Amino acid sequence: MTEPTFATLVSRWYEENARDLPWREPGVGAWAILVSEVMLQQTPVVRVLPAWQAWLARWPDPAALAADTPAEAIRMWGRLGYPRRAVRLQDCAVAIVERHGGEVPDKLDQLLALPGVGTYTARAVAAFAYGQRHPVVDTNVRRVVSRAVAGEPDAGPATRPVDLVACEELLPVEPAAAVLASAAFMELGAVVCTARSPRCPVCPVGSVCAWRASGQQAPAGPTRRPQRYAGTDRQVRGLLLGVLRETTGPVPHQRLDQVWQDDVQRARALAGLVTDGLVEPVGEASFRLVGDGPAIQPVGP
Repeated sequence: MTEPTFATLVSRWYEENARDLPWREPGVGAWAILVSEVMLQQTPVVRVLPAWQAWLARWPDPAALAADTPAEAIRMWGRLGYPRRAVRLQDCAVAIVERHGGEVPDKLDQLLALPGVGTYTARAVAAFAYGQRHPVVDTNVRRVVSRAVAGEPDAGPATRPVDLVACEELLPVEPAAAVLASAAFMELGAVVCTARSPRCPVCPVGSVCAWRASGQQAPAGPTRRPQRYAGTDRQVRGLLLGVLRETTGPVPHQRLDQVWQDDVQRARALAGLVTDGLVEPVGEASFRLVGDGPAIQPVGP
């Protein structure tokens, strides 16, 4: 009798243990899946759930978001973090309307050409929305494959072409089975084969895991040092955006000056928001969320 493959073992486990998440429900469209994948980048599921539901209630399809302003996208993004994702999603919606008639494309090259859609997100949408066989490789998947196949405790900080190859070699040939396996690999890394506290005794591939067989321990510290938040430019940027989100239209510079005492750091954070396309100046003494009002008229003779 043939032994079950790695993908089969993980897929069986997934079918019995997968978390009940709304973007995994049958019939969820490609736009909803695209939004979930963008929101889930560097953000826990528990924070994404209410934001995802509110976003789709307001903008159920790309055309709805494309017709709105980047400022409203930033407002709806709230405190999910990394708010440039909101602007990229709005840019993406505009591109989907202009290039694809308002429908999220199903071809990988077209997905990759959308603003803000990278290697992981494009393959995730192609797989989970359209049932295509692609290696869907995020941090969790890389860790699972690195440990179980290569016997290494950690896969490193960034996805490499070799990671896509290693994952694709584990996928079943049949597309539906490959999609199931891709979701299963991600789930295993998220809830069992975690970075610091792996639950090896309940792992469905523990008996064939090269890392477990080697007896190696999980790294004592994180692969990447956690980013400090308190007192950083990120905190100041968040405070500035908080004021701008709560106000429609221009906010006087004097109001923004109140959010942080360090003039140099505050000015640097505000300049960074402008550079990132989140905030724009209005005249010489005010700022607003990008696109939050009539177009700015050029100054000149």
